[in-house]
Amino acid sequence: MWPHIDQEYRDELQGIADGVAARGVKMDLWDVVAINAAEEWSYYVGQYDKDRGIRSPSTVTAPDHCSAFVATGSYTRDGKIVVAHNDWTGYLDGSRWTIVLDVVPAKGYRFIMDTLPGFIHSGDDFAVNSAGIILTETTITGFSGYDFGGIPEFVRARKAVQYSASIDEVANNFKEGNNGGYANDWLIGDTRKNEIASLELGLKNVTLDRKSDGYFAGSNFPINLKLAAEETNFNLKDPSISANARHKRWMQLLEQNKGKIDVAMAQQFLADHLDSFTGKTEASERTLCGHVEDSPRGMGAWQPPFGTAGAVQNKVTDSTMAAKMSFTAAAGHACGKDFLAAKHLAAHPELSWQKPELRDMKAFPWTTVAAQ
Repeated sequence: MWPHIDQEYRDELQGIADGVAARGVKMDLWDVVAINAAEEWSYYVGQYDKDRGIRSPSTVTAPDHCSAFVATGSYTRDGKIVVAHNDWTGYLDGSRWTIVLDVVPAKGYRFIMDTLPGFIHSGDDFAVNSAGIILTETTITGFSGYDFGGIPEFVRARKAVQYSASIDEVANNFKEGNNGGYANDWLIGDTRKNEIASLELGLKNVTLDRKSDGYFAGSNFPINLKLAAEETNFNLKDPSISANARHKRWMQLLEQNKGKIDVAMAQQFLADHLDSFTGKTEASERTLCGHVEDSPRGMGAWQPPFGTAGAVQNKVTDSTMAAKMSFTAAAGHACGKDFLAAKHLAAHPELSWQKPELRDMKAFPWTTVAAQ
């Protein structure tokens, strides 16, 4: 990856390595690079193994991460943009996903983003920049494909936030050097033009769709049928799969609340526990507020039954807040339910290997985060 990282970002990565070393932490530059590329290693390993005829373990697959939407026009209360996103990941790392950076770069636009410690990008991807761009995404489940000569996804994601003042510039920053790593459906809001977009970024198939009235919803389902067939193993016809069930629920909520969607309502959406497959209100991997820990099914190859994973934090903003470089955020589950590590491991001892690092993940109230 190193040859494909701009000097600007090499300096930041080196700075992080130097900083933690100064505090006595045994990490070097390559550890920091590896951490920043955490979300794309399964894509790298999958392609590496395929090229060499190695059979990969089932865990080397693109998992289902995150639920999100962007809406504007007749769908929102004020006719302007509303964006919401919750980060789905394992609770081992997700309980630590509570950092917000306010970055004032020497070049490009100022931006705020949620992130993990040690990242130079967001990672789960929620950012607002001073050019009026709001950016978020959800992964494409079951995606495979990787170009070793391309630019790492974490570099392109950082560029898209730092150097984009329009939807076209966001798309170009992602497409240039596209390596297929961490393939996502990027949801974009241009608050100055009141225009929204969906950039479904596969490796072979890339689709940009935009509108000034309507919405785009993401829950890890592939949109383009050609991409789904050529670059994923995703089953579009199984309504019991998390991504499909959540997709259906997004359609229900956004259509039922047309003309009323605002920040407060979007916060409620992220706390939703209705399973569109069963019709019951019960938290699981099929609900927008994800609780894999409560599911006897787990979540495909990504998580075993009752796996410690799901929605770990939540963010919502709109055009008015974005103009002030701010968003609302809630750590933990938006529904208010706490995850208690010791209690869960006692009930599921097969997960006890996580005990040294698994933390409680308390649910915190919504609060406003803003550039300093």
